[in-house]
Amino acid sequence: MIRKKLITALAALFGILLLGTSCDRTRNDKGYEYFPDMVHSLAYETYAVNPAMADSQAMRLPAENTISREIIPYAYPNTPEGRLQAAAELINPIEATPENIKRGKEQFNIFCLGCHGELGNGDGYLFTSGRFAIKPASLISEKMLAMPDADIYHVISVGFNTMGAHAHMIRPDDRWKIALFVKNELQKNTVN
Repeated sequence: MIRKKLITALAALFGILLLGTSCDRTRNDKGYEYFPDMVHSLAYETYAVNPAMADSQAMRLPAENTISREIIPYAYPNTPEGRLQAAAELINPIEATPENIKRGKEQFNIFCLGCHGELGNGDGYLFTSGRFAIKPASLISEKMLAMPDADIYHVISVGFNTMGAHAHMIRPDDRWKIALFVKNELQKNTVN
């Protein structure tokens, strides 16, 4: 009988200890971490200095020959011939709906406005402030009015002249939507 009481008391004590140690006090404490340096990485801000890199830059280009998820490799080279071929062969798969044009404007304001300006005439802040010595191309020139959506898509993807490639920053659908915005809003406002 004493033995049975002792076993019951020890079981109860063990149960209380187990219950007390298994409770989460803060709902954020997950208990003991075996490798805290892997759980809480030391991340660098995009444009911060990174002493681990030879050039001290934190922002890196993707590794060569890697393909991001949902991104199909672009088949046209960054050459004048590639630009003409892309303009002739590619067709914008995105319908010119108000929602798509609105999304194109949002993306234009994020990625293009600083250089090409609000009107698309190349008078963006980076040029007018003197930060860029070369004026960006006008998207509302006679030459650009004659070009198809695919030409804009190609230039956004691989760049042209002093403009760098933006394919690694802008998804393909959004590149087409920017082209829709340029053709259906910026250029229409110029013609009228």
